[in-house]
Amino acid sequence: MYYMVILVIDDPDQCNNVLDVWEEAGVRGITILESTGLARMKKAQQRDDFPIILTMTRLLAVREERHRTIFTVVEGEDMVDKLARATQEVIGDLSQPHTGFMFSLPVGKVFGLGEED
Repeated sequence: MYYMVILVIDDPDQCNNVLDVWEEAGVRGITILESTGLARMKKAQQRDDFPIILTMTRLLAVREERHRTIFTVVEGEDMVDKLARATQEVIGDLSQPHTGFMFSLPVGKVFGLGEED
């Protein structure tokens, strides 16, 4: 069975380190997105140096308000567990605040991974 693994990293500076350990674990393809959570947006709106209505350009220009969301599709629960361990070796215990969160979802069908579909 295949799983999509999704990780939201609180500290964007840790992204490259996580990508390295995921590749070392055997992940072949990873997608990276810049993302922002609701709590960070609300906090940004409360700051004095921000306008009440944020434009997307202005929001993305503020580095401290971003996360990194990375995801991949892997085969088997063992690989999901391997990625969870490797991730926590880099960014710390995910149960602690300001590290991030990670989850996996079962995938019914997978196309384009270079294997027989």
